[in-house]
Amino acid sequence: MNMYEIILKSKHGEKLSDEEIKWLVKDYVDGTIPDYQVSAWLMAVNLNSMSDEETLCLTMAMKDSGGTVDLSGIDGVTVDKHSTGGVGDKTSLIIGPIAAACGVRVPKMSGKGLGHTGGTIDKLESIPGCSTHLEFDDFIALVNSTGFSIVSQSGDLVPADKKLYALRDATATVDSIPLICSSIMSKKLAMGADCILLDVKTGSGAFMKTPEDAEKLASLMVRTGVNAGKKCMAVITDMDIPLGKAVGNTLEVIEAAEVLKGNAKERLYDLCIELAADMIMMAGKGTKEECVKLAEEAVSSGRALEVFEKSIAGQGGDVSFIDNYDLLGKATTEYEVLSPSDGYIAGINSEEIGLVSLELGAGRRTKESAIDYTAGVILEKEYGDFVKKGDKLFTLYTSGKCDLKAIADKAAAAVTFSSVQPPHRDTVIKIVG
Repeated sequence: MNMYEIILKSKHGEKLSDEEIKWLVKDYVDGTIPDYQVSAWLMAVNLNSMSDEETLCLTMAMKDSGGTVDLSGIDGVTVDKHSTGGVGDKTSLIIGPIAAACGVRVPKMSGKGLGHTGGTIDKLESIPGCSTHLEFDDFIALVNSTGFSIVSQSGDLVPADKKLYALRDATATVDSIPLICSSIMSKKLAMGADCILLDVKTGSGAFMKTPEDAEKLASLMVRTGVNAGKKCMAVITDMDIPLGKAVGNTLEVIEAAEVLKGNAKERLYDLCIELAADMIMMAGKGTKEECVKLAEEAVSSGRALEVFEKSIAGQGGDVSFIDNYDLLGKATTEYEVLSPSDGYIAGINSEEIGLVSLELGAGRRTKESAIDYTAGVILEKEYGDFVKKGDKLFTLYTSGKCDLKAIADKAAAAVTFSSVQPPHRDTVIKIVG
């Protein structure tokens, strides 16, 4: 094989053979092919894209570059869920227990947050005592006993993605849809679940800014999953405004608990019922309508909350916080952001609110950054609400030192106002597959 010829073929939009792609991935991971040649190839792919066949081959080669997860010890149909990231997205903490309460097995590996998007692992680790580093046998046993567990990603899982993503990040080639697909799907396939549900976000707080690009990515990921032998579907969801009222680790854990208690039945609840029903349906438990009813009953009966508590306890967490949220810790400083004018809230820029949360200490600027679990934002008003000048828009929370006035001004600037009530917006934009 010759890397020069591979670069030349991709530069001219010619299709690579399976052998060429497998060789490229293997030898790059082994350190045989230098960064500068793979960088050139990534730019060629970024400019000319890849075929479905090439994308599937790249995905499988990346998946096979390291260890994979053997879920054969789990009794029942396993369903994994992936979100492309967003602001206030705590759905995994909610839909996993709901689906598990309906007989689905939900083994999940997640990562930490970086930048303005939060990580599920950070949310779990904000619960006192909760460990996301379980021995594999303990992880399987916990899924078998409760139906649900989320742990940190294994270090030897898909090393090709770690190397390629770092190079893409440094060479402005992150936004290639085939490369995004291979990055996500190689990790999902390495996890070994029977079914994969993809929550593809679109809007200001998402990586895919337009519904059109989100649909392209969703469709390619579904085709790749199906071609790899998995039952796979995608839901394109709105991330133009934050999801739920809380942004920040302990704040989002509290909101997730309130949804599972049945105390919060708004936009976040509706989306979680939709996604959980899709997981239940994929596991063969009934039609979509039947599975929606099953999901709703899992919440109203308290069974989903019970699964959540048992899973957290099984990972060493102190579940008494469910009845006393103060046990999660409280921020030392609160700051109110007031509305600068009268009007209907016509928009809340998700990315800006995510950046506000980051500046308060809830997120990481680099992988090594420490985070403040108590930091974050509570949205006191929502899209479509009418507010008067001086009404409270947000409450900011932090236990660190920061310029709260400047951060509050940034939060206020994220809101757009209208003299007329804005139209209803659907959280679920489209279902693919």
